[in-house]
Amino acid sequence: MSKNKQTISLVLGSGGARGYAHIGVIEELEKEGYKIASISGSSMGALVGALYACGKLEEFKEWILSLNMLDVIKLVDFSLTGKGIIQGDRVFSVVEDMIGDVMIEDLPIAYTAVATDLIKQKEVWIQKGKLLDAVRASVAIPSILTPKEISGRFLIDGGVLNPLPIAPTVSDITDITIAVSLNAKASKKYELDIPEKEYEKETKIQKIFFEMSRKTEEMVSEETKSKFDDIGMFDIMGKTIDIMQNAILESKMAGYAPDILIGIPNDTCGFYEFNKGYEMIELGRMITREYFINN
Repeated sequence: MSKNKQTISLVLGSGGARGYAHIGVIEELEKEGYKIASISGSSMGALVGALYACGKLEEFKEWILSLNMLDVIKLVDFSLTGKGIIQGDRVFSVVEDMIGDVMIEDLPIAYTAVATDLIKQKEVWIQKGKLLDAVRASVAIPSILTPKEISGRFLIDGGVLNPLPIAPTVSDITDITIAVSLNAKASKKYELDIPEKEYEKETKIQKIFFEMSRKTEEMVSEETKSKFDDIGMFDIMGKTIDIMQNAILESKMAGYAPDILIGIPNDTCGFYEFNKGYEMIELGRMITREYFINN
């Protein structure tokens, strides 16, 4: 069957800021002629997948790339509850403006957001209800974003138990399953052509954001450190999550293997480097294009 007639179940993995790469992947898949008929996602994968499903991904991308330092400062709302550093209401008010009051059942394609029940310690598949609530639950990175309560359950990041949720798509009536992992081991070094203006903006946003974080020891997300003493708390948290998700991913992949696996190297961007939207989108596009050239 020609690929321009194939329907796909798209699985979008978790991995923090590397999730911006999902945008580039989706753009390339559409260029290749694939029709996305189903999406399952954890954390950033759930967010990007939701925006695509309701037709707002391009608007989200434009918003990401338009952010300046002042915008970033306004979006940070520290939590006073002790359940997470950031409340997340300001960011999600922007996302809510894009998504609106959409119900998952009304989406034009099948959608699953994967979260984790903090109390019962179980994986949760959210396939009905408010789309915004499902996304907010799936992206609640432990200790960073406060948990989301839905129907009496306190839900956190889906990547805690399933960083690449292929299982929800197993019963889909589609031609193939394509999964995008954000925790791949690097096989080569990718050279990205980043405009000087974009690079300077990302650097300034990074500096301002970290200086604002007085509730933490230090937020350092520059280049990989060579000395342990130079690694900040958020570096340690990000690396710990990556290690955990890599271990879980291996066991999950043993049970459910996609037809196509697109891997975004986990050393291309720190877990919390959300200032690198431009380059991660470009990387996602580049790696997907490379896959189809070589296969």
